[in-house]
Amino acid sequence: MGCAGSTPKVDENSKKLKKPKAWKHTQPITPAQLKQMRDEFWDTAPHYGGQKEIWDALRVAAESDLALAQTIVDSAGIIISNPDMTLCYDERGAKYELPKYVLSEPTNLIRDG
Repeated sequence: MGCAGSTPKVDENSKKLKKPKAWKHTQPITPAQLKQMRDEFWDTAPHYGGQKEIWDALRVAAESDLALAQTIVDSAGIIISNPDMTLCYDERGAKYELPKYVLSEPTNLIRDG
């Protein structure tokens, strides 16, 4: 009756992360415009509620590859509602909604040169 065989609570709440589905911005944008949109979102995100630490962890996860992102959300106790990370919760029930543009590039991104 020890804890040696038990698994952390986070595992039962976490889902396997997946890449977001392809999406298209309303008009073609440059990488610089996409970066500006992302920076503006992350600068204002904590004002929507939730914990700054969770927002910070979500940002690092969003900017990482899937394996590292999975490790980050699992260790931070983030509950993934949608496998593409567009909807997450913390252990206190606070909701974190991430737009697709912070998770992946649009199909109509204008490449330089």
